[in-house]
Amino acid sequence: MNADINPQTVPWPRLRRLVVGLAIAATSALGVWTMFRILHVEGITPLELAILALFAITFSWITMAFWSAVIGFVLNLLGLDPLSLRRRPAGPQRPAGSQSRTALVMPIHNEDVARVVAGLESTCRDLPSETPDMLIEAFVLSDSTDSETVAEEKAALARLQQRLAGHCRVHYRHRDSNQGRKAGNLGDFCERWGAHYDFMLVLDADSLMSGECIIELIDEMMANPRLGLLQTVPIPVRQLSLFGRANQFAASLYSPMLASGLSFWHATAANYFGHNAIIRVEAFTNHCGLPELPGKPPLGGDILSHDFVEAALLRRAGWQVRMRTDLRGSYEEMPSHVLDYAKRDRRWVQGNLQHMRLLRGHGLHFLSRLHFFCGALAYLSSLVWLSILAISTIDALIRALVPPNFFTSSSQLFPNWPIAPPNLIMPLLIGTLSMLLMPKVLGLILGLIRDPEAYGGRLRLVISMLLESIFAMLIAPLMMVFHSRFVLQVLTGRTVAWDPQSREGRALPWRESWRHSWVWALIGAAWALVTWRYTPEFFLWLTPVWLGLVMAAPLVRWSSSLSIGRRLSRLGLLKVPEETRPPAVVAEMDITELPPLGAEPEAPPEKLPREMPEQSFQRPKGSQVPAWYEERRRMRASKADS
Repeated sequence: MNADINPQTVPWPRLRRLVVGLAIAATSALGVWTMFRILHVEGITPLELAILALFAITFSWITMAFWSAVIGFVLNLLGLDPLSLRRRPAGPQRPAGSQSRTALVMPIHNEDVARVVAGLESTCRDLPSETPDMLIEAFVLSDSTDSETVAEEKAALARLQQRLAGHCRVHYRHRDSNQGRKAGNLGDFCERWGAHYDFMLVLDADSLMSGECIIELIDEMMANPRLGLLQTVPIPVRQLSLFGRANQFAASLYSPMLASGLSFWHATAANYFGHNAIIRVEAFTNHCGLPELPGKPPLGGDILSHDFVEAALLRRAGWQVRMRTDLRGSYEEMPSHVLDYAKRDRRWVQGNLQHMRLLRGHGLHFLSRLHFFCGALAYLSSLVWLSILAISTIDALIRALVPPNFFTSSSQLFPNWPIAPPNLIMPLLIGTLSMLLMPKVLGLILGLIRDPEAYGGRLRLVISMLLESIFAMLIAPLMMVFHSRFVLQVLTGRTVAWDPQSREGRALPWRESWRHSWVWALIGAAWALVTWRYTPEFFLWLTPVWLGLVMAAPLVRWSSSLSIGRRLSRLGLLKVPEETRPPAVVAEMDITELPPLGAEPEAPPEKLPREMPEQSFQRPKGSQVPAWYEERRRMRASKADS
């Protein structure tokens, strides 16, 4: 291990957070004060006060993303690791002679069995043939409830065990209960077989990971005994539709940079995305047993977005939670059209809004609370934006329809002429748009400097960035109304089933596109007509919003098109490195027909039962000292010793 690098320490974490926090606060305050100056010309009405409050929320959200992108750009430009602020040394970091056992765990629930097996096999085959100091095995953890799917799983896993014999052992477990959903599935693994392993690398049913990436993750866990969880940045792959390719391009070009900026100030209190991350099994077992939230769903019951909560519990117990933003080789698939994407978001809205109930959880790190709040705000912000637009429209219509009264008193001799607002509207608008677009511009600059050929060349990269930005702008109003509706559904008590998501590309027929979007198109058209009739200037300002809603059905239909996606690919547009230089784990993935039913997979290894205690977010009563507090004190002592 490099003697100059201590993988346990992160220099100046509090100073980083202070500086970033001050930058976000100062920029937000400037924007809110500017908006206040614009509104407060002749006094401020209740409607304008509401606009100001909602603007403060959304502008602060934009500011946080802007500063994270700027920091990530600088770090990537200089080639610095966001945690150590140095160039990451090459070669193994683990102590000489150390050994580890790692399980690649894939929880599944009524998934496409052929896709599950193909992805897992490609990942396992990409592992090095010999890793004497790293034992790596795979575990498929099925919670499937459909009997035909279970039979297909058993036959397919039995055949996969035969194909991978001598390369990577694969185990299969099916449990009849779906208690606790994915978190309960992983908890069951930890209680039964976790004692066999030092680490578990959690994979989703659509995950792909290169062998090199997996070895790097294990190496870092072995080098840092205080590291509880290490998250990668999964990049979408194998996208064929326009919608999928645009999101795939955006994730490849912008996500690593944004993640670097976040990692810089999150430091050892980063977040967990629920997959493509490696976890220390003992720490997870001791401190991540999730309780049920009191009350009924949707805000009570099982904790649905369990990943944020598990990261918070690990950090509470003193374990480091980090993110590796430089690693390539961590991939996933995603829904191929807007409707499936929105369906997935509907589940996440419910899970993330539950986190608002945990903001006051006892002993949690400040950044863990911030993760909870920002996760909910990611969807609440759509409702906030919609509220701003609706209130602004009402205010503009009132000003247009109600004649001005220049004489407010019967004894008044001179009129109260309207005062022109300060010349701040355009600077605020330009500043806000600049901060919204800056992450894209910075990502483009990095792509042009570092490896433009991986994106099809400089000219095609620029055109692709513009194409993706226009598409994102047009689709944003539709996602805004979808998310707003989902939030209102959750807040009014409507729950949703967490069924497996669709990932295979398919072109939506016009009928389905219209069925899910005609209401929004009608609202957009009415919105446009009313503002054009009574306040033409405001109509122009609203053009990006009403245009995206009026075009909802064509956007849904065309963005799902596989033929449009293929044409763009042939033109070299929206290309990503995983297409121009496909890694083996992606290129060699082969979805084949399932074998005949009837075969049974080998039994999993012998159980080594271990208890996974349920955690509490309440302050302990009396003199009771919770286990996580003792663990955190032990971790601090080990830090002082090192």
